[in-house]
Amino acid sequence: MAPSSDDPDLILPPVFSLVVTAGPGSAFDEACDAAASGDATGRLVWRRSAELLDFAVILGPDEPLATARRAFFAGMVALAEAIGAHGPPEIPVTFDGPDAIRFDGARLGGGRLGWPSTCGEDEVPDWLVFSATIIASKARAGDPGLTPDSTSLENEGFALEGDHGAIVESFARHLMQAFAVWDENGFEAIEQRYLRRLADGGPSARIARIDTNGDFLADGGRRHPLMAVLTGVAWRDSLTGEPLL
Repeated sequence: MAPSSDDPDLILPPVFSLVVTAGPGSAFDEACDAAASGDATGRLVWRRSAELLDFAVILGPDEPLATARRAFFAGMVALAEAIGAHGPPEIPVTFDGPDAIRFDGARLGGGRLGWPSTCGEDEVPDWLVFSATIIASKARAGDPGLTPDSTSLENEGFALEGDHGAIVESFARHLMQAFAVWDENGFEAIEQRYLRRLADGGPSARIARIDTNGDFLADGGRRHPLMAVLTGVAWRDSLTGEPLL
């Protein structure tokens, strides 16, 4: 998968290498295919689209899959912080589902995590892929009143001058920071940053902490397996593969 000829001049941390695509396949699928073929850790795939902000990054875990999946939370924290940095001030960016992103209470998109299908829980995976898909524009969705539960970067007044590259740049920087905080202070520091963004109300608001394998532990000790979240991807339309409107 070679970079396109019109790659934007994004400023990314040195550990990242950018690939821009305009094809029909999702950034998640592109990145998983590249990772399975042995492409380098740090490859960031950005599928340019007027309707979606769709990107994915290949990660190189150093612990067994059972605990390495917690990278999902670092990715979600980085995504929320990147969106918050470029949106109108003081508007909450929250998690729901808990893999969905909401902006001022309306669904904006969500995050996913991929890993090698043949990797055992006690084995260190060759790669992980964190991916995010955000609704950039609902111009083709018709009357906004028909889709009141979702919103878009365009509708919320994000000043991105027609390009979403600034959020991609910001995500890369925030992801590096999240992993640095994890290394220095332990996963608990990421856990607290994630839990603070859980939306008020609904099942996700009752999550008290995150277990060592990434499972959600609710008040009263009830366990919500992370695997169910990662394989369910409730914020996506099962037919189109894009965020629900």
